[in-house]
Amino acid sequence: MEPFPSDQIQLPRNMIENSMFEEEPDVVDLAKEPCLHPLEPDEVEYEPRSSRLLVRGLGEHEIDDDEEDYESSAKLLGMSFMNRSSGLRNNMSVYRQNPSGSCSVPSTRTMVVCTVVLVIAVSLIMAIYLLPKCTFTKEGCHKKNHTMELIYPLATNGKLFPWAKIRLPPDVVPLHYDLVLQPNLTTLKFAGSVKIVVNIVQVTWKIVLHSSGLNITKATITSAGGHQEKPVEFLEYPLHDQLAVIAPEALLVGQNYTVSIEYSSNLSDTYYGFYKISYKDENSKQRWFAATQFEPVAARSAFPCFDEPAFKATFLIKIKRDEKLSTLSNMPKKATTPVTNGIVQDEFFVSLKMSTYLVAFVVADLKNISRETNGSLVSVYAIPQHLNQVGYALNTAVKLLEFYQKYFLINYPLEKLDLVAIPDFQSGAMENWGLITFRETTLLFDSNTSSARDKKLITAVIAHELAHQWFGNLVTMEWWNDLWLNEGFATFMEYFAMEEIFPELHSDEDFLNLIFKAMMKDSLNSSHPVSSAVQSSEQIEEMFDALSYIKGASLLLMLKHYLTKDVFQAGIEVYLHNHSYGSAQSDDLWDSMNEITNGTLDVKKLMKTWILHKGFPLVTVVRKGKIISVQQEKFLYCMEPENWTSDASYLWHIPLTYITSSCNLTHCTNAYLLDQKSAVIELPEEVEWVKFNVDMNGYYIVHYAEDWKTLIDLLKKNHTALSPKDRANLINNIFNLAGLGKESLEKAFELIDYLNKENSTAPLTQALFQLSLIYSLLEKKGEQQLAARVMHRIEHLLGDKIDQQSWTDDGTLSERELRSTLLAFACTHGIRNCRATATEMFEKWMKSNGTMSLPSDVMKAIFTAGAKSSDGWEFLLKTYSSSVSEAEKNKMIEALASTEDVRKLIWLMQNSLEGEVIRAQELSRIVATVSQSLPGYLLAWDFVKENWEKLTRKFHLGSYTIQNIISWSTSQFATKAHLLEVKSFFESKSEESSQLRCVKEAIDTIQLNIQWMEGNLAKLRELL
Repeated sequence: MEPFPSDQIQLPRNMIENSMFEEEPDVVDLAKEPCLHPLEPDEVEYEPRSSRLLVRGLGEHEIDDDEEDYESSAKLLGMSFMNRSSGLRNNMSVYRQNPSGSCSVPSTRTMVVCTVVLVIAVSLIMAIYLLPKCTFTKEGCHKKNHTMELIYPLATNGKLFPWAKIRLPPDVVPLHYDLVLQPNLTTLKFAGSVKIVVNIVQVTWKIVLHSSGLNITKATITSAGGHQEKPVEFLEYPLHDQLAVIAPEALLVGQNYTVSIEYSSNLSDTYYGFYKISYKDENSKQRWFAATQFEPVAARSAFPCFDEPAFKATFLIKIKRDEKLSTLSNMPKKATTPVTNGIVQDEFFVSLKMSTYLVAFVVADLKNISRETNGSLVSVYAIPQHLNQVGYALNTAVKLLEFYQKYFLINYPLEKLDLVAIPDFQSGAMENWGLITFRETTLLFDSNTSSARDKKLITAVIAHELAHQWFGNLVTMEWWNDLWLNEGFATFMEYFAMEEIFPELHSDEDFLNLIFKAMMKDSLNSSHPVSSAVQSSEQIEEMFDALSYIKGASLLLMLKHYLTKDVFQAGIEVYLHNHSYGSAQSDDLWDSMNEITNGTLDVKKLMKTWILHKGFPLVTVVRKGKIISVQQEKFLYCMEPENWTSDASYLWHIPLTYITSSCNLTHCTNAYLLDQKSAVIELPEEVEWVKFNVDMNGYYIVHYAEDWKTLIDLLKKNHTALSPKDRANLINNIFNLAGLGKESLEKAFELIDYLNKENSTAPLTQALFQLSLIYSLLEKKGEQQLAARVMHRIEHLLGDKIDQQSWTDDGTLSERELRSTLLAFACTHGIRNCRATATEMFEKWMKSNGTMSLPSDVMKAIFTAGAKSSDGWEFLLKTYSSSVSEAEKNKMIEALASTEDVRKLIWLMQNSLEGEVIRAQELSRIVATVSQSLPGYLLAWDFVKENWEKLTRKFHLGSYTIQNIISWSTSQFATKAHLLEVKSFFESKSEESSQLRCVKEAIDTIQLNIQWMEGNLAKLRELL
């Protein structure tokens, strides 16, 4: 199609603009307004959904590859052309009126003209929508760099803001930051100044960077080699957290300039940015503590910066503080100098090149212990009264650091590594380079009160954060769409390292349970690909979920098994060496792997089928003699039509693994790459049974069709023929298939009948999890009798196992962890004599005023039983307030939240949100526990509704805490009335709230609960 020539329809400029923006009162026309500052040729595009304060101007425009922006501009200009043609038709007065008012029949000439105009209008509209890569202007269609009407937002002062995208322009890059901060822990404010050395990539008049909630008082710019700071105008656009520094003259390509900014702000009362924490010291006196949490987008609230992961730079940090306190940052301290009376300044060495979200500093009264390894000083810091609980963390960190250096063949590059326990911290930990911050429960180990599970948690979190020092810090994802490169890798390495160094912890069993839970989330229609396009801060926050962490890690586990461990390790080494101190995308990882496979396997082609698509495959296996037919389809629940998106034809490249009854010591596991819809595998001989997805090392579910009966018989006769992970895998798969309608619930119950012979943790916990889900749904639906029959079935299967548990800390770590799980469950649901034994132990402990030592593995079960009485609950709360063991307090919190006293539950949630007696960091755990009980599940949802604004102010929309709170407070609903209520509530909130992925997941989950109940309630009555 030819571009529309400009001389065919000439309209006055003002007519075009007025027809385009008829109902846009806040638009400023650059053609009529005086120029506020020089405009850039390539910097603005139409952006829907941003501020209504939009501005049009003329300039050069480079069309972006972003489809949404292109399409929006096309539609906008299409409206313009339609309005032009309608205006033209009106002006031509096609139909002439008679004096009497009736219309005369149009002449032939008029009809011809009308037809021509109509054809022209239709042609224009078709051109707009059909011509690819065109920039439409008054002159027609141009491929690139031609004038277009541009749209800018307005800054806070009413002037034009020179950038309209959420992402920063690429024309300026930061090289170095000099940052000086002075936090005041009395006024709870801080002052700061930053000097940013930037390099100019394209000629520009402006420098756009991030700033959020900062009171900027002064901004200047200095050219390279220049000594004179020139004051500059700065504009702020809070909707995108952006600050534009307007240069007095053009900034030249290749030149360096220094931007200096002075500002002040309050220490944050959320968990983001530079925030304040209060705690009680040994003398119960209130003390203040200031710490940072910048990931993903909060560095901008502590200092103006280019707050995107790819904008790496070096940092020189200086902090002024009270001489009685201490400071820590990413790098070792270089010098401390007096400033004024009682105030000193700590200066730290210049950092390595890193992203802004990894910058960190802490100002507090801390104590530490240290040990050197391989030229780096490893230290663990805590508030003074917790110093006796940091020993285990130090030993663990040193072992893990040594392991990673050997495995990656790259030394940890800093001279020090600090691990700091923060008294109030939203997430588990944060991997800031050289200064890792932790919640106290994930770093402090108390030999008297920390259980086997606590030890495993601490080890896992340290392993995860240390892996980040390479995956995330040394090599960083280019943008948040590939967050899984950071989090998936760190999760994978966490479990891999624990198996290698701490095999006694049996961490692979935990990983298995996490994969099962990630697959539950990934089976929903509201799931997302591991690598997903994101723009806004809410979308970025929501990427921190089970799919980025667990699915990402499980895909790496699957790849490691398929490539073999040596090839996989070599690929990782190439990836880290090629991208050190830089940024990477998913394809860079696959290219590194392909360097090692050297054409024998296209890793990129294989793995793109997994990371660019949501969900996972269901593989159906049919065995006839020696022939096995395998077929793949998407594992997908049938949802309500309006919520269902079909991609049933999608094809994964699945590295299948299988074992058979003819397994021998030299050759057990077989592999087959299923890259077609279906295939046939021929076995060398006939076998009694076959089990696919060995040890659940692949991210898929298997349906055995007729062979389920064979596997059920195998478990009854000789369950140890399969590994514990394989047994857990079968339990998980058959219950999922029953939910899908592919297999009967009766067969699922038949499969777990063997459990009274089971001694391994993984299958027992998976069976308990599946049965608990059914019990909870029935209980909340008011089917108490049926729920009691499910609990009777659980008691029949596991009662003897529960009776065998001793109330001690004896046995292997795996045995101890199973004991914790079984006894806590039994005491919660009143199975056997668990509650009586626990209550007796609790009363003895209460009589000793909490001084008597309790076995740490069964402490939670004892506290849960004790909290059933009003006196026990009050005593637990009082002890909680004075306890110095975070591990003990953690168990108390869950016990307090398991009471059936409605008033106590409401108080507990409200108090935690206010953070007075119980810290707000515990709220997610409290809501989760409250939601599981019959009196609590409606209270939790009411609490969320009533406190939504407070919750999202404290924890931020999209954050992991908000995701968990929404999920837990709605996951027990299974009625259409509750579905409507949840939908209506979120629709009544802001668009950002209603569009949250976790809200869509909650709605999907309720619909599935309803569907499950409708499909299985009658069957359950027959079955039980």
